Amino acid sequence: MVNYDITIDKEKIVLNPEDSTSLDLVAIGNRQFHVLRHNRSYTIKILNTDFAKKTMTIEVNGNAYEMVLADEYDQMVRKMGLLTAQVHKINSIKAPMPGLIIDIMATIGQKVEAGTPLIVLSAMKMENIITSGGEGVIKSINVEVNDTVDKGQLIIEME
Repeated sequence: MVNYDITIDKEKIVLNPEDSTSLDLVAIGNRQFHVLRHNRSYTIKILNTDFAKKTMTIEVNGNAYEMVLADEYDQMVRKMGLLTAQVHKINSIKAPMPGLIIDIMATIGQKVEAGTPLIVLSAMKMENIITSGGEGVIKSINVEVNDTVDKGQLIIEME
């Protein structure tokens, strides 16, 4: 018997197999469900899912919530203290290939995190969005729109 820890907007709920079988859950559309629990009616819509992070954004009766699901393995890892948040600080962004800068989405002083779009680089007839590989604050942008860059050329300095 596996219990699931569900955290919805920092409120933790433990869902055990008996609870899950007592839910009256009916699919009413694509990613939409009607749930009856303890004589209360809920309309639930799944807005976004990230299976790798085991997170969802759900809408319950018109209100959006962030949800995190922790199975038995996740609970054991957390209990053992093996979850450590690592923040990857970066010092620079370099051109991954030669090309032409066609857009700059970043600004000096902007705080960025991993995945933040920074530059659009046109190379081999394709537009490539260069994103941040970690977090930091943009110190300087060493290119302008329509500049050509070589592979490995420094395009953004971080602090």
